Order: sequence, then C-alpha cells, then structure tokens
Amino acid sequence: MYAWRGYTGNHQVGCDPNRITLTASEKNGQTIGTLSLGIDSSVGLLADQVFRDCVDRYRHGSRRVCEITKLAIDPSVKSKAVLASLFHVAFLYARNLHDCSEIFIEVNPRHRRFYQSMLNFSVEAETRDNPRVQAPAVLLRANTDYGADQIAQRGGRSDNPGDDRSLFPFFFSQREEEGILNRLRDIG
Repeated sequence: MYAWRGYTGNHQVGCDPNRITLTASEKNGQTIGTLSLGIDSSVGLLADQVFRDCVDRYRHGSRRVCEITKLAIDPSVKSKAVLASLFHVAFLYARNLHDCSEIFIEVNPRHRRFYQSMLNFSVEAETRDNPRVQAPAVLLRANTDYGADQIAQRGGRSDNPGDDRSLFPFFFSQREEEGILNRLRDIG
C-alpha cells in the first residue's frame, strides 16, 4: 500500500520485541488491514528520526510513549468497523498492557484532519520532511486517558451513532473490550 502511494523506504515489518503488528482479516483469512504499534524502548520510536524533540517532551516521570505505524487498509474495504477495531486493539495493547500514556502517529499532512476528527488526535508538530518515506509528515498525539473516556462514553454504539461522525461508536463495547483484554493477557 505504501509503495503504491509513492512512499519510498522499507515497508517490511521487521522483528522487534517492542513492536506488534495487528491484522484484520475476512472470514476466509484474507488480510484486509494492518497496523503496527511500537512501544518506546532503548532504541526509541521510528518517529524519533524526525520528531525526537517533540516526543522527548513526553518521556518523563510515569509517562510512557508509543507510536502507530504502517496502517494499511485494503482500498476495496469501506468499513469504519475494520479501522476502529484495529485502533481499539492497538489502544488496549498500548494503555492496558504497556501503560502508555501518549500515542503518536506520523501522517501525511493531507490526512491530519481525518485523525483529528475521527480519533481526537491533536497536532504535536507541523510538517517536516520525513526521509524514511521521502514525503512530508505531521506528528499527531493522543492521550490514552482521554481515549479511554471517549471509548467508555461512545464505544459499542455503531448501530446508532447518531450525529457522531468519529470512529469511537465503532470501537468495541465495554463488555467486548473486557473479553479482548482477558484474551490478550492470556497470550501475554
């Protein structure tokens, strides 16, 4: 997907104990979406290459940072539920299993409004050149406590989202979230 959009660089998912790649699949096993979550470690985050000064502001005290990378959805899939499920499971890994307080994502400037309106990300740094993909990038950030509040208030309401145009109604319900967390803790 990234090469198809003209981004350069290595888009392979390497072996890293601080990174997990989630996939969404059809019932027949066909992968229709992926998202990687990187947890901060001694090697840092991919975002550090361009935005270290911004990420470093959140690396102190009890705060822990992570990043979302390599989001790709099959263009034939027009499902908010698929996208929301990938983000929700990544959120659960980040907040509940790794105690992350801040989630970062580097996006092309033309996609920033989507993440702001659909997932309440805020702009942490304006456009900079990203040599990893040879394209401009904006750094966005979301706080996991705020995200947990939004999920609790709005999650599991995809049947009746009302005028809510965000992805939060398509996140799992509290009951579904608890079941997913229990399964994730079991596989540890």
